[in-house]
Amino acid sequence: MNLSNNGKKLIKKHEGCRLKAYKCPRGVWTIGYGHTNNVRPDDVITQDEAEELLKRDLKVHEDNVKRVVKIALTQNQFDALVSFEYNVGYGAFANSTLLKLLNAGNYNGASKQFERWVYAGDRVLEGLVKRRKEEKGLFLKPV
Repeated sequence: MNLSNNGKKLIKKHEGCRLKAYKCPRGVWTIGYGHTNNVRPDDVITQDEAEELLKRDLKVHEDNVKRVVKIALTQNQFDALVSFEYNVGYGAFANSTLLKLLNAGNYNGASKQFERWVYAGDRVLEGLVKRRKEEKGLFLKPV
């Protein structure tokens, strides 16, 4: 299974695209659509480069989800999980209660975990609240 266009649109919507390096709310240098690998403070990229970075990053995150999810998923569930993992990172996802519940076959319980992941440090970010609501909605949406 691969990320659908709907999943890609969800990620692009919530990541936004910035062509000049910036620090995300957690203080990590970021560029393009949330790309964080080897980003330096003075980096500037083109829109085409941002799209290429996104393409490579999506492949990594798709593979991460495939690696740790041990049960069958619908396309919508897969898309929601790739968006989630893209944002929180592999380690956080791989060790999450969301994943434990999901792999136990508790889809409903797993879906309720999305709304717990709305913090940057100790503060709730409205953007994460919105993103998690959309990810949960997509996860629960029948195909």
